[in-house]
Amino acid sequence: MTTTTVVEESVEVGGSSIHLLRGGEGPPLLFLHSIEGNLGWLPWMEEVSKSATVYAPTHPGFGRSERPEMLESISDMAKFYLWVIQEMGLGQVSLAGHFLGGWIAAEMAVMAPDILRNLVLVDAAGVRPENGEVADIFLLGEDETTRLSFHDAASVPGYADLFERELSPEERESRVRGREMTTRLCWKPYMYDRSLIWLLQRVNVPTLVVWGAEDKIIPADSGRRIHTAIPGSRLEIIPECGHLPHVEKPDEFSSMVVRQLSRD
Repeated sequence: MTTTTVVEESVEVGGSSIHLLRGGEGPPLLFLHSIEGNLGWLPWMEEVSKSATVYAPTHPGFGRSERPEMLESISDMAKFYLWVIQEMGLGQVSLAGHFLGGWIAAEMAVMAPDILRNLVLVDAAGVRPENGEVADIFLLGEDETTRLSFHDAASVPGYADLFERELSPEERESRVRGREMTTRLCWKPYMYDRSLIWLLQRVNVPTLVVWGAEDKIIPADSGRRIHTAIPGSRLEIIPECGHLPHVEKPDEFSSMVVRQLSRD
């Protein structure tokens, strides 16, 4: 049950309108979603919003957010979100991101570590595993990718509403835009940046790396490599959990985030 007042807003950046959700009180936490788009105000956000103001933007090119023509890569997206933070006047922020959003967050942390108070990377792309391969989401398709993303979908709060309900024509069109944008950002090289693993040693803020032990999309080896590369980072592997810990295990995930935010 949501008790936090959640507000829908838009911010104009570089001539483009970016849609976002905002709720809670306290220092800002910016959460960057993944390939599935903005899933709305999720249960973990409700808990974290008791001690932080949670901002959940929709990426340019996804949903109702416009894409500036210059946005062609993850690096472009990271620079754009640094601009978003500046335009919103948020100052230093805690930053969290999942998979695609985790990759963007990691690139932002490398570019401008001084703007961050905390970093949370959740089953993040951007670093190629040495053992195993990242699943080809384009070959698998949306339905199969979703199926493989959960260890136990039946246990997921609100799963049917999030992933099984009938979509409106506008929502189907939005999904197509999101897939096109994902292809634009992540195709070559697929889901990683050759230099990121080396540059992560520049990150000097408290960092939490979270991974689902049963992630079938991106191996936990990527998480271990990220953890090793970022000085002083912590690695939390959640058992009996797939690719979306923040959705499949919201209580465990929100507790980890709240503890992490108290470390700044």
